[in-house]
Amino acid sequence: MPVAVAVPAAPPRTIVVALSGGVDSAAAAGLLVRAGHRVIGMTMRLYDARGTAGARGRCCGPRDIEDARRVAEHLDIPFYVIDLEAEFGAAVVDDFVATYLDGRTPNPCVRCNQHLKFAPLLAQAQAIGADLLATGHYGRVAPGPDGAPALWRAIDDDKDQSYFLFSMPAAALARVVFPLGGLTKPAVRALAAELGLPNAAKPESQEICFIPDGDHAGFVAAAALKRGRPLPTAGAIVDDRGAVLGHHAGVHRFTIGQHRGLGNLKGVGPDDRRYVTALDPAAGTVTVGARAQATTAAFTLDEPRWLGPLGDGLTVQVRHRGARVPAEVTVDAEVRVTLAEPVTAAPGQAAVIYAGDRVVGGGWVARPRVG
Repeated sequence: MPVAVAVPAAPPRTIVVALSGGVDSAAAAGLLVRAGHRVIGMTMRLYDARGTAGARGRCCGPRDIEDARRVAEHLDIPFYVIDLEAEFGAAVVDDFVATYLDGRTPNPCVRCNQHLKFAPLLAQAQAIGADLLATGHYGRVAPGPDGAPALWRAIDDDKDQSYFLFSMPAAALARVVFPLGGLTKPAVRALAAELGLPNAAKPESQEICFIPDGDHAGFVAAAALKRGRPLPTAGAIVDDRGAVLGHHAGVHRFTIGQHRGLGNLKGVGPDDRRYVTALDPAAGTVTVGARAQATTAAFTLDEPRWLGPLGDGLTVQVRHRGARVPAEVTVDAEVRVTLAEPVTAAPGQAAVIYAGDRVVGGGWVARPRVG
């Protein structure tokens, strides 16, 4: 049975589509053109990855803007490129570097959606007279319990991106369209082929767009030097009693819950796995312990953001591929989350609150209570 596609009904609207160069945003544009809307393609120039290892074929790589332009030409729609590299550097790249240097875990995709895709990009769309902004995200916008536009999970659980969208401005929901929210990824691939899109077979980008070679630690160290921050220093890997088990090349190489990349630890056999339980950038120490010591069932949230009323049956998701766990959420002077079961929740990670399939809001893990 075909799934309803989330495109605006007649009469035709003027809709800016954020074209990334990938197949999802291209298919979203194609759907809207086929539905009779006046579509304008717009690409953000965020980060120049030319000349870096692994840049080819990655988001923000040298081919992406040209791929987006080819899609616009194929669909016979206007195409614009807007330069937001300075804004991206300040809001996303600098935050990424600072967060790792502070011993926390960043999420640059969430920050990008918070500061760029649904603020400056929507403003640009409105400035040229567009009614709506569309993206290729897998999510849905539909009325919530109060009748206001709300953000909902996509139909395809494997591709759902609502976790990355919780930080978008609530006011933007009335002006945003997610045409792919009712489709599966295979259906989108088939649609792209049906529309004859020039990037229909383009592989998905898996890496962080401004680190196309995947070397997070190397990027953070180089960026720290460029920004005049103290370089990450080597230090000790210790157990919960402070006994030295090994050494490391900098806390920016680790995140809470990590068990790979610890090297050979003194007195720890190959079958006795250890996990990172705490990071202390000032002392330069990485604390490791049993898996249970790297989990928490309670934490507070920094920078809470809300997209609608809390409602009943709340769950919380930490990490894009993490399970949604039943939770109690208390909002007063601070936002406190208590989970029905412990999860790995590193400071700095996004924690998203759901009521059923509706995104209530969320924030960034601040103070986990370990155990």
